Amino acid sequence: MSQDIKKSAGETRRYVGIDLGDKKSRVCILDERGEIVSQEWVVTTPEAFFKRFRGEARMDITMEVGTHSRWASDLLGRCGHKVVVADPRQLGLITQNDAKSDKRDARTLAQLLRADPRLLSPVEHRAEELQMDLTVIRMRDNLIETRTRLVTSVRGVVKATGGRLPSGETSSFPHQVADLIPEPLRPAVAPVLEVIDRLNEATYEYDCLLEHWARTRYEESGRLTQVKGVGTLTALMFLLTVGDKERFSRTRDIGAFLGLRPRLGQSGDNEPQLRITKAGDGLLRKTLVECAQYMVGPFGQDSDLRRWGLKMIEAGNGSKRARQRAVVGVARRLAVLLMSLWKSGESYDPLRHSRARERSAEVAA
Repeated sequence: MSQDIKKSAGETRRYVGIDLGDKKSRVCILDERGEIVSQEWVVTTPEAFFKRFRGEARMDITMEVGTHSRWASDLLGRCGHKVVVADPRQLGLITQNDAKSDKRDARTLAQLLRADPRLLSPVEHRAEELQMDLTVIRMRDNLIETRTRLVTSVRGVVKATGGRLPSGETSSFPHQVADLIPEPLRPAVAPVLEVIDRLNEATYEYDCLLEHWARTRYEESGRLTQVKGVGTLTALMFLLTVGDKERFSRTRDIGAFLGLRPRLGQSGDNEPQLRITKAGDGLLRKTLVECAQYMVGPFGQDSDLRRWGLKMIEAGNGSKRARQRAVVGVARRLAVLLMSLWKSGESYDPLRHSRARERSAEVAA
């Protein structure tokens, strides 16, 4: 640990910014007046952090959320310090700085913490048990992506020889195409088909585990799967990512949490339509968009969400852009619906709002 002492710390309160690195982290400590007390390097391991911060008077510490932020914030909290984990996507002073360095980043974090912790857009790590269960879903997604790349590569090399493999379920792909691979390509492709087959088996094991969890550990997922187009995987991912059904005082805040609300760029009378923020969990956002695509597709159940989405598409004359906007809008409303079902425990009525409008129209007539 190297240390560059600038001033002795006479004040009782200290503000610490930590720029977490994979091997070593930069630490900047400020006093109550904002003067630098010390700047130093600390090896990014629990042992080094514990040795450096154990026994220190209570300090206010901040760091950006990342790979090491979970264990680091937990360890520093157990050492008696107050820890704020910052959202780096909201820290333009750091991410958009054209003179970026670990030293400057740590100092900026400490300065923002001293000025107002709300400037850091604090985030909370989910409970460890939920995080471990969510990791299972993420690893399954990694398998799916790997399998997709391998299947695409096999189709590509066969197509390059003038052949073409039939479409079908990925789960049966190796057995379906084994005899259709051109003889010269078999030495190269056969091992890949074996890997795809093993990935299919592993994916099936993951799916069985998730179904078991839904029945035994996360029974509330059944409230969410009432919505046709939302399966066990999506329901579990939603519960584990949000963590607490009381997290939001307003259910519609879930849209912003998942990055499904449009960016704002209002200036004077100019209010351009911008793309969504894409903040929050990308995997859940992608999954909800896939659910929305099914709901507005040819096999979607008649529902308020589907009708709203189709109306948006029609208003845009069926253009590709209109469909994309409708799908994202349905995904955002679907997130709000799932949050509402989770909190209320009510049964899902796909045409609840449509029927209510019809009854109102009848009364008015």
